[in-house]
Formats: sequence, structure tokens, C-alpha cells
Amino acid sequence: MTGADGEGGGPDVVLLPGWLAPEAASALFETLRAGLPWQVHRVRMFGREIDSPRLSCWIGDPGASYRYSGVRHAPHPWPQALSALRGRLAAETGADFNSVLANLYRDGRDSMGWHSDDEPELGPRPLIASLSIGATRRFVLRRRDDPARKLALELPHGSLLLMRGDTQAGWRHALPRTARAAGARINLTFRRVRSPAPPS
Repeated sequence: MTGADGEGGGPDVVLLPGWLAPEAASALFETLRAGLPWQVHRVRMFGREIDSPRLSCWIGDPGASYRYSGVRHAPHPWPQALSALRGRLAAETGADFNSVLANLYRDGRDSMGWHSDDEPELGPRPLIASLSIGATRRFVLRRRDDPARKLALELPHGSLLLMRGDTQAGWRHALPRTARAAGARINLTFRRVRSPAPPS
């Protein structure tokens, strides 16, 4: 286990390598890559819409919609494989996750830009449980108010990263492109989405 507890302004994160056994992680990877309805989402950058450099699928309970880059996404139903993971995560973290964002990075050219999971639906101090299966990729966090302060983590096959407390409020994170040969990777970020407040 590796982590930082937020003392001294660090992110409140815990990395659990081998949370899923290699055989189980490989079986899950193949099941999800072949079975999820992957989509290329459009994202808004610098005032224009472009294709996101990855494939995505939003999954959750009925009503667990999620607004991202100006678009509200309705959830796909839970496949059996992810329902089982949801139950294990609830037992180990005490969190009642009602949704998961699946991202498929096809090779090292696919990436995720700098952002925070700070949408109002997630609440002020969300717990994000991020499971990585497939190729190992480098995950980077940096302070919002001091971008020179960074933390880099390698996320191997079957690893679980927990981001807690004020991490989303104080830090941004990214999965940079890499010029190194990299195979496909799936990342699953389990979340608790709250119903949006009715208009006043």
C-alpha cells in the first residue's frame, strides 16, 4: 500500500496494488472490452468540441445521470461483473457507489487531460475508487494553486487508487500520453452521484 494522507497539503490518496488478482483482472478486462457499449464522447476545449482521446461508458443506477463537458449522460445498466465489484468496494470502503465511469485507453496515444472530479453531483469531498486493468500507465496529480507541486503514480494491472477528502478540491489529475509502447487499458472510477437540486 502506498499513499499520502493530506498532511502538509498532499493529496489524500491510497494506492492498493494487486487489489484484483492478475487472473481476475485479465478476465474482467476482456469481458468489459468486448461487452460494454463504448462511445467516443465529445468534449469542449477552448470553445470548440472535439472527440475525446479515449472510449467511455457511463454506468449506474436509474437516475444517476452525470454532467461532463456540458453534456448530461444517462447511465447504462450495471453488467454483472461490475455489480460484483461494486459490492466488494462497498464492503471494503463503506461507500454506497451508485455509478461508474469506464474509460478505455486503446494505446499510449489515448489520454486524459488535467481535471478534477469536482462536479456538484459528487458533493464537496467525494470518495473516488479508481480501478486499473490492462497496461500500466502513469497517473499524475498537481496542486491547483501551485502546479509545480506534483505527485506521479504508476497504476499497474489490478490496482485500486482511492482519492478521498479534499483531493478533488485541491488537486487536478491527468493520464498523459506516452511515446512508449503501451497496450490497452481500462480504468473504472466508481462514484456516488447525488440527484441534482431542483431549480429554484
